[in-house]
Amino acid sequence: MPLDLSKPVRVAAVQMEGRVADIPYNLDRAEKLATEAFEHGARIVALPEFFTTPISFDARLSGCALSPNNNGGLDLLRRLARRYTGYVGGSMLVRRGADVYNTYHFVQPDGAYCTHDKDLPTMWENAFYVGGGDDGVMQTNLGSVGAAVCWEMIRTQTVLRLRGRARFVMSGSNWWTGPMNWPLMGPLFASADRYNRMLAGRAPVILAKMLGVPLLHAGQAGRFTGRFLLVPGLGLSVPYTAEFLGETKIVDREGNVVASRGLGEGAGVVLADVLLDSGKPSLDPDPASFWIPKLPAFLRGYWTHQNACGKWYYRKRNAAGLSRVK
Repeated sequence: MPLDLSKPVRVAAVQMEGRVADIPYNLDRAEKLATEAFEHGARIVALPEFFTTPISFDARLSGCALSPNNNGGLDLLRRLARRYTGYVGGSMLVRRGADVYNTYHFVQPDGAYCTHDKDLPTMWENAFYVGGGDDGVMQTNLGSVGAAVCWEMIRTQTVLRLRGRARFVMSGSNWWTGPMNWPLMGPLFASADRYNRMLAGRAPVILAKMLGVPLLHAGQAGRFTGRFLLVPGLGLSVPYTAEFLGETKIVDREGNVVASRGLGEGAGVVLADVLLDSGKPSLDPDPASFWIPKLPAFLRGYWTHQNACGKWYYRKRNAAGLSRVK
C-alpha cells in the first residue's frame, strides 16, 4: 500500500547492542529488531550507523568492509523492504575501488535504494574508511529524504546541505564515551565526557529544529573494548573500554522527542506516528562556524589527535594491501 504522506506515518528507530567485527551476529540482530518494528506497523525503519559492525579501534575491522557485489547488509535491507512493503535504512562499511566508505543505504519496497557516504570519519573511524562528497539528499519515491550520520548531525555544513531540500531525515550513530578504564585520567576526561553524553542526546533534536523536519535516529549501545592509538606513525596503543551511547530517538519537525530509548534500556525498538513533512526551522546555525555546538577545547583536541592517528593507520593498511573485502 502506498504511503499517504498527508497523514501521520508509523515509523521506527532501532537501538542495537552490536558486537565489533561479528557481522553474522549483527545481521541476525538487525533483522530480528527490524522485523519487530515492521510487525508493529512501522512503514519506515531506521537502523544504526554501522549496523553490520560497530566501530572501535580494532584491527579486525580492516576485514569488515563489504563489497558492492557481495553485500549481506544491503541484501538484508532489500529483503526486509520487500517482505514488509516498507522502507529501511542504515549504514555500513563498503569498499568501492581502492577505498572504503561509510555508506548509508535507504531501501524502498521494490528493492531500489539510494545512498549517502558520510562526509568525514569521526576520530578513530578514520582508520577504516574515507569521507564522501555527496550532498546527503536522497531522491526516493517519497520525495527527497536527507541522511545525516552521527557527527554529521553537529556540523553546520550538514544544515546547509539539507535545509529546504528534505522531507525528513534518516540518521544513526556509533557515538562513544570517554575511557572507563583509565582511572588516573578520570578527572581530565570527566567534564568533557559529561558534555559528550549531553551532546549525543541533544544532537538529533537540534538538527531537527534547524531543518524543520522529522528525524529518525537509531543508535548503537553497550560496552565495548578496543585500542587507543597514542601517536600517528608509531602504532603504539593502549586498551580503551567505553560505551556506545544509544540515544535512539524519533523527533518531529518541531524538535519534540516523540519516542526515545536510552543507553540503559539496551537493544530494542521505538515507534511513533509522525507527519513526514517539513515545517519552518526554529533554529539557525552560525554559517561561519564548522561545528553547530561550541565544542570544548579538550574535545576538539581529541578529535584532531584521533583523526591524525586513524588516517595514518588507514594509509598504512591500504599500502600493505591488508584491507580485505568480505
